[in-house]
Amino acid sequence: MSRNYEGLIILNTKGAEGSVDELVSSVGKELEAEGAKIGGVNQIGRRKFAYESRHLDAGHYVSYSFAAEPAALSKIQARLALNTKVHQHHFQRVA
Repeated sequence: MSRNYEGLIILNTKGAEGSVDELVSSVGKELEAEGAKIGGVNQIGRRKFAYESRHLDAGHYVSYSFAAEPAALSKIQARLALNTKVHQHHFQRVA
């Protein structure tokens, strides 16, 4: 039974080779590799953090809407934790 989720991902663009769009699409491909079906991608843009986090003062915020199995969500989180360009990620279930 597939469920709808929304994920807010903060990307580390510091020293990134290539464009931000390529980075956003590569993260989307990682979601799809774990079985997610992406419904929409909203690039919110670069925002400053309230405080420095892991030597970064800002990040590029991207919101992904997707459908996936509940078991796939933990696989997605584990995969994104290994990606050095993903600074933080948060997922919530959408009704």
